[in-house]
Amino acid sequence: MNDTTTSLQDKKLAKPGSAATKDEAFFRASQWQLVWWKFRRHKLAQVAMVVLAVFYTIAILAEFIAPFDPQHRMKEFAAMPPATVRMIDWKGNIRLPFVYGLKMTRDPKTLRPMYKEDATSINPIRLFVKGDEYKMWGLISSDLHLFGVSNPDKKIIPFFLLGTDSLGRDLLSRIFFGGRISLTVGLFGVFLSFVFGLLLGGLSGFFGGLIDEVIMRVIDVLVSMPQIPLWMSLAAALPQDWPQLQTYFFVTIILSIFGWTNLARTVRGKMLSMREEDYIMAAKLDGENEWTLITRYMLPGFASYIIVSLTLAIPNMILGETSLSFLGIGLRAPTISWGVMLQDAQSLQIVSQLPWLLWPCAFVVLAVLMFNFLGDGMRDAADPYVT
Repeated sequence: MNDTTTSLQDKKLAKPGSAATKDEAFFRASQWQLVWWKFRRHKLAQVAMVVLAVFYTIAILAEFIAPFDPQHRMKEFAAMPPATVRMIDWKGNIRLPFVYGLKMTRDPKTLRPMYKEDATSINPIRLFVKGDEYKMWGLISSDLHLFGVSNPDKKIIPFFLLGTDSLGRDLLSRIFFGGRISLTVGLFGVFLSFVFGLLLGGLSGFFGGLIDEVIMRVIDVLVSMPQIPLWMSLAAALPQDWPQLQTYFFVTIILSIFGWTNLARTVRGKMLSMREEDYIMAAKLDGENEWTLITRYMLPGFASYIIVSLTLAIPNMILGETSLSFLGIGLRAPTISWGVMLQDAQSLQIVSQLPWLLWPCAFVVLAVLMFNFLGDGMRDAADPYVT
């Protein structure tokens, strides 16, 4: 009887979802499974991952998602404020999302364009509409866009969700295309900085002696160099007949060689403190080679810091591109990036008249925040001391 009761209790405890089953799964889980389970509890990091996935999807499919060609100048709609999307018309009828047509007049004193809604012209917003022609990734020709206002007569209908600039170009479309450069141009540079920082910092901290002394002195020299003058000199030294994007890409790679110093110093300090730990000494006595000691035993010990450094390096590249392009040192028109777009908002007078030109700044802030939130979540998930 007792054996039967014990067997029934064991079966109940072994049911899926029971506490015993969860504890057993926890103790049998691999390190990466534990990291993933902890990451899923960080809701803000998951939201950040979704938002960044949307950003990069838009950047990849910008030609299809953007409602207009980013270089299309519509002079009759220059300096237009953001459109108002409505679902109730002037008669009180509920409709699918639409925008009114606009009539342009000019201010009698300043001659600035002024736009007034025309309630008699209702333009419904639709999915998969035809518009400006484009070549997806330079290969596939099409004129189909994800959303917009249908225009069977090929007449431009003022549908500008974030307004237009002083030349009549759609800001939303330009932000989508600008994200393609601002979000991706620094990824290779970040990768190089990451590799240099881990490799040289690990060698310096693990072996010490002459190797440590040489690497530290090289870092001291690199840290003492001012970045902005170096950026300007490199931009001037590269061939002038190169396309702007290619020039900026190579300058970013060169500067990434100078950006590994902080990570290398931190990795060196961690290595110095960990190489005398008991489990490292046990691995040495067990016959493990130096590469295995570093990659299998030591680097996972401070993986949380490495992950945070990587996720923070990308927004630093985004801010760097934005700042340098805003100052006119980085990219310049007709190349489209968030920093280049903000060049139009350098004058206080222009900002006071066209405040919607600052929309790219909001996307820069949002992208940087999302990377920071994602880094926090990954750090907490990888840190063994955080439960």
